[in-house]
Amino acid sequence: MNIIIADDEPLLRLHLKEKLVLLWPQATLIAEASDGVQATKAITDLCPDVAFLDIRMPGLDGLEVARITAGRCHIVFVTAYEQHAVQAFEQHAVDYLLKPYSDARLEQTIARLKAINSPPAENAAIHAVIAQLSHLQPSIAAPLRWLRVASGQETRLVNVEDVVYFEADEKYTSVYTTTAEYLIRTPLKELETQLNAETFWRVHRSVIVNAAFIESATRTLDGRYHVGLRGRSNILTVSRAYAALFKQM
Repeated sequence: MNIIIADDEPLLRLHLKEKLVLLWPQATLIAEASDGVQATKAITDLCPDVAFLDIRMPGLDGLEVARITAGRCHIVFVTAYEQHAVQAFEQHAVDYLLKPYSDARLEQTIARLKAINSPPAENAAIHAVIAQLSHLQPSIAAPLRWLRVASGQETRLVNVEDVVYFEADEKYTSVYTTTAEYLIRTPLKELETQLNAETFWRVHRSVIVNAAFIESATRTLDGRYHVGLRGRSNILTVSRAYAALFKQM
């Protein structure tokens, strides 16, 4: 099968591409897209068999791309929606990958795609699943409460309220508590949309801080702020774009 991958996060596109090469070497990646407009053009011009579409993309989101191109190829949505919400997908001839997905889950998607013996879903089917997802979006927007993190061979649950700060780290996001550090695959940009904005403040392009752990904010002569955090010995620098958060402190 010929496939395309559409995601505005380059590292997530790379991650999926590497996994597909490993788990589905017979498939051919014919295009990548970093936004919905590019994805729509690639599907229309190249007629792939399968499109892996991130739901949150600039220009057009994945749902809009699927609506516009319905019937042209099989769609696999890549989403951070919670498990109860994506049950809507399972009632129609489309599949989904819930971030962060495991190799086993991707293998399941690949097996479904290999077994396809019918044409892509027509407008009625794709419109039905999009309508259900649109209806579910308000409940999805509830702040994230728990993180699933890997610790050696174990998977642990970390209460988001116990996180001191998050920091972007290449393909991953580093999660710092007062006693430990973990890595998760969810990019910082996507994670920010799931956090309580009143509690978690972006202080730098690559850092989000839990305001409950801010112990001090020191202004330097050049107008920048340095933040001290309870339970962590390191000092974080606040970029100029976010300095206004601390001017009243």
